Amino acid sequence: MAVGIPDVLALDFDGVVCDGLKEYFQTTWKAYCQLWQPIDAPLVADLAPQFYRLRPVIETGWEMPVLLRALVLGFPEPEILQDWGAISHKLIQADNLDAPGLSQRVDSVRDQWIATDLPGWLAEHRFYPGVAEQVRRWGTTALQLFIISTKEGRFIRQLLQQQDIDLASIKILGKEAKRPKAKILQEILSDRGNLTQIWFVEDRLKTLQAVQQAPGLETVKLFLADWGYNTPTEREIARQDSHIQLLSLEQFAGDFAV
Repeated sequence: MAVGIPDVLALDFDGVVCDGLKEYFQTTWKAYCQLWQPIDAPLVADLAPQFYRLRPVIETGWEMPVLLRALVLGFPEPEILQDWGAISHKLIQADNLDAPGLSQRVDSVRDQWIATDLPGWLAEHRFYPGVAEQVRRWGTTALQLFIISTKEGRFIRQLLQQQDIDLASIKILGKEAKRPKAKILQEILSDRGNLTQIWFVEDRLKTLQAVQQAPGLETVKLFLADWGYNTPTEREIARQDSHIQLLSLEQFAGDFAV
């Protein structure tokens, strides 16, 4: 277990701070219905358990309705886990779709939901046990706290405000930053000097591996959140990697960075 206090603690949001699986599926279903207009909509809703299991393959929001499309078309779960990049691009090409358009569709569904039923939208999320309290505590220390996410920053702010978390104590860099997380970490390190100690907590193994390979980030301590959207195989890979520490929710919400 790492000890001490880093200068900067950078957190992913979905799968580290907040569990939005239920909201993800409801938003995905609404976007899917707009795009493909299924005749048997309840059949699509029955796919929620599979969607939850496959959530680890999704990196950005545009993939959400495409994943549901893959399930409707009968792609096997092992195949999706193994080759999601090729499958997703094949599916959007088949229907003349593109990532920016799909992303805008998903965000539009969320915006409409928030505008018409904010309490209902908020209710579809849950913060992992002890995490909101920990984030509030960190906000009262000298620790510089960042949230780096592929989720739109405005959605993150809505959820943090619901938890009475002081937004002034956190720098939020959402999808609108339009830069890979490794690039953002490089910028943070450059702005604060090479002696800055950064810890980065993420639930997506591929993102941590990209940080490992990025120039100048060798000193960043990397943590894979084992409670997030990842698979047993990915957790075992992290366990065998001396540069990535597998982190439990108990550690994160307890004596982590204290």
